[in-house]
Amino acid sequence: MNPSERIDQLIAGLTDWRGKTLASIRKNILEADREIVEEWKWMGSPVWSHDGMIAVGNAHKDKVKLTFSHGASLPDPDKLFNAGLEGNARRAIDFLEGDKVNDRALKNLVSAAIDHNQLRLKKRAVKSKAT
Repeated sequence: MNPSERIDQLIAGLTDWRGKTLASIRKNILEADREIVEEWKWMGSPVWSHDGMIAVGNAHKDKVKLTFSHGASLPDPDKLFNAGLEGNARRAIDFLEGDKVNDRALKNLVSAAIDHNQLRLKKRAVKSKAT
């Protein structure tokens, strides 16, 4: 089973609000950029990547958590980040029952994460050429 099929299976198994929320998050992430790749890591977590990891999604008992691996470096004008604010790299969005996904803001955040990943790759390439 490929990663996308595993994510489909995970969402189908979440028969309450968490499945709908995770499906909405996934749809927005995939719509943000055609080159986003879905992965399945850490024994059961959907991960979305483009030139590096963008975010990982997890369904918990009382929330759906979307953690951006370089969230601390991303602009968040819509104030989506509401969890993991104490870390040096990661930032997360906790979606609780009844929360609506802000489609435009989430897509903008995903695009910013892709831009960040691509900038990091360029810096690494320049650095490796210099050595």
